[in-house]
Amino acid sequence: FFSMAFLPIARWFTLRASASARHTTSKKKNLTFAAAASAMPNPMRTKNDDVKLALGLVGPGLVGKALLDQMRDYLPVLRETRGIDVSVLGIANSRKMLLSDRAIDLSNWQQVFNEATHPSDLVGFRDHLLTCKDPVVPVIVDCSASDHVSDFYKIWMESGVHVVTANKKVNSGPLERYQAVRSLQKDRKVHYFYETTVGAGLPVISTIKGLVDSGDRIASVEGVFSGTLSYLFNNFKAGARFSEIVAEAKASGYTEPDPRDDLSGTDVARKVANLARESGLELELSDIPVRSLVPKELESCETSEEFMRRLPEFDGEMTRLQEEAARAGEVLRYVGSVDVAAGKGSVELRNFPASHPFAQLGGTDNIVLIRTKRYDPQPLVVTGPGAGADVTAGGVFADLVKLCAHFGAPS
Repeated sequence: FFSMAFLPIARWFTLRASASARHTTSKKKNLTFAAAASAMPNPMRTKNDDVKLALGLVGPGLVGKALLDQMRDYLPVLRETRGIDVSVLGIANSRKMLLSDRAIDLSNWQQVFNEATHPSDLVGFRDHLLTCKDPVVPVIVDCSASDHVSDFYKIWMESGVHVVTANKKVNSGPLERYQAVRSLQKDRKVHYFYETTVGAGLPVISTIKGLVDSGDRIASVEGVFSGTLSYLFNNFKAGARFSEIVAEAKASGYTEPDPRDDLSGTDVARKVANLARESGLELELSDIPVRSLVPKELESCETSEEFMRRLPEFDGEMTRLQEEAARAGEVLRYVGSVDVAAGKGSVELRNFPASHPFAQLGGTDNIVLIRTKRYDPQPLVVTGPGAGADVTAGGVFADLVKLCAHFGAPS
């Protein structure tokens, strides 16, 4: 956002001097000032003025792979049009890592990574990025969902390594760890971007942050935060059986391999905890009551296959709830809420009138209603695809570009 630094500032002054000077003397003064500004050293810029990133990616799964594919296709354009030069120098998963002194060829990274034998070491991974000889910006991108990886953010950031993440575990995990990471942002002047931890590529986090940073006060945040659960209840209508909708979603790849991971509501609760903290509340994940959609009798099923086989036994209760809502002209929606005044968050299955924005959703779309001092009584609404590897990777990629703006790339 605040992207004019060093040389871009110098150019702005140069243009202003050329446009506004009326006399030779004032013109010389302005140009002299511009020249002096342009001579100021900036260790983060390369000789050809590119912003150069040394990037390590943790978690080359669905989102990580999509990100590497997007960077393969678009990094040359960014280099040409924005002066952003990104070199992927490391890729790691939970078992092994690939390290390179030169930019990894993203057209065949999978083959090279499959041949890698170096055991995963996330401290050594950081050290590799810090040994680059050129004046570069070191950044680690976390596309995993690992709590273990989250424990390394503090170590990385203490060393001056910036972090861009799609992993929800820090922002919704233990408050002490979260606060330590946020303190490092201020104390060590390192950057931490996490837009995709809520709503995939939707601008939810940045919208709330922009409101708070400009003096607005968040009153409440409420939304359908799960693409999976959005799909289930968008399609759960008269005559449908809930277990059949779950089976369809699983077959379409919309659920986790074990649908209980979605139906438990834990993922939604993590997003609520994240949003609560962004809104100024200090909530632990355990402070958020969650209405699980997993029947208690099926919590102990040993396999997802057993769970899916027995789920039809419990369709009656869900059918009753759907029919009651329909008779009232309402729909069922699985929502997460943050009430700042009350200092609490919640995850619930609730009824909404057919005219409500939540009732207008389709497919796997997410929707977020943000009420603030300024946006009241009409809330600010953010809606769109809230799941999928491509849109999530795109959001991570956008965070990388935002990071570059802090080091002189044009906005």
